[in-house]
Amino acid sequence: MMDEHAHGGEFAEPETLHGQNWPCLRQFCIFLENRVGRLNELMRHLETMDVKVLGLSMVDSVDFAMVRLIFNNTDRAREKLELSNFLFSESDVVGVELPEDEMPFATVCTALMKAEINIHHVFMLKYHRGGRSAVAIYVDDVDRAVKTMEDAGLKVLTEGDLLVDDEFF
Repeated sequence: MMDEHAHGGEFAEPETLHGQNWPCLRQFCIFLENRVGRLNELMRHLETMDVKVLGLSMVDSVDFAMVRLIFNNTDRAREKLELSNFLFSESDVVGVELPEDEMPFATVCTALMKAEINIHHVFMLKYHRGGRSAVAIYVDDVDRAVKTMEDAGLKVLTEGDLLVDDEFF
């Protein structure tokens, strides 16, 4: 949506803190009872033509599971979750394209280690551009991690990068 600018009727895009160009991704953490078919219910509710799951991680225990998801369309996924009976929370994660070198994971981890940034969890993304894959990293300091990745010459993904699906595999 465009806002009319006060000067001469020009149009300008509104700027918000979060959005398609915010240099991090949104991770949804969904609480599931540990019973047969519950993950299937979640996926059937969320995965549709307008919402694609691009990252999935699950931690299981005896009584429950925590499912972490990243979507191509964050706003639509949030709407669907809000209308569901699933308990969820959101957090920022750093999406990074893996570099073209012999040790791409070590390159990313080394950059974060040098900046003394703690990695809590990492998972692969269903993302492929120019022959490169990507990971989502949950860290203790998102802003420093983004700057560290950029300073190391690594491409940090935005939500806008996930909307383009021409090379998803």
